[in-house]
Amino acid sequence: MRLASLLVDDQPVLAALVDGKYRNLSAADPSLGTDLSALLSSGADAMDRARAALGSAEVIPGSFRYRPVVPNPPAFYCLGLNDVDHAAEAKLPVPEFPVIFTRLPSTLIGHREPMLRPPESHMLDYEVELAVVIGTGGRRIPQERALEHVAGYTVFNDGSIRDWQVATHQWTIGKNFHGTGALGPDLVTPDELPPGAAGLKLATHVGDEQLQSGDTGAFVFDVARTIALLSVACELQAGDVIAMGTPSGIGFARKPPRYLVPGETCSVSIESIGVLDSPIVDEDVQAAAIIESLPLKSGGSK
Repeated sequence: MRLASLLVDDQPVLAALVDGKYRNLSAADPSLGTDLSALLSSGADAMDRARAALGSAEVIPGSFRYRPVVPNPPAFYCLGLNDVDHAAEAKLPVPEFPVIFTRLPSTLIGHREPMLRPPESHMLDYEVELAVVIGTGGRRIPQERALEHVAGYTVFNDGSIRDWQVATHQWTIGKNFHGTGALGPDLVTPDELPPGAAGLKLATHVGDEQLQSGDTGAFVFDVARTIALLSVACELQAGDVIAMGTPSGIGFARKPPRYLVPGETCSVSIESIGVLDSPIVDEDVQAAAIIESLPLKSGGSK
């Protein structure tokens, strides 16, 4: 099953993709809610009820917009350096324990929505990532049971403002600029994918230019192990998202560096899951004068 969170006539709608067309699950069964966040928090039988509603769900006519596939995740965890080749290009050691930082839900955008380049920096970089969406929460989840807690998988583009990221030894601020985290377009349930979504090709393109190529089987910490380790410290909740890290090929590591510029569309894709497009635009604000006094510099990346 493939689920999406849409805006139809400016109203939020939970939809299912069937034969290339979205069907309105919210209208078929209002108890499902109007997006994936609401669905996943509505009970352990949420996915079963969504499947049951498919039979009476009608095709959504006309145009619509994509919201982040999980619009308001309770928590959004990200793994850094979770690929050996990417750690090498970042000139950082392969981690012996998952490197975890967080994303704010307010930074997320949907498929085909503009990714914003801020006036404070032109170092807007791309990162294709597998995103894991938790369906059933818990703490101290055994690794051998961890995949049972997954509602599905989607695509994430971890848009990163590199100079802000490396202005501190913690990466959070450079990873949380407004309108830089693209998530979607659809959630694909685990029954349609290999266990742990392993062995799927990842790629980043701008037009015909391929910038990244990787494989979800190359993670240092796979999905099951990541869930098990993370749940030791955190009580995972339904709707939480875990971004599994990017392969090599980031713009910062290229010589010369290759950043995203307005007018381009950055497309990140994962085999069997989907393609996530982000048109790049300049954020329409004036930079604050305080920026001139910040010690920003080039160097380092996730």
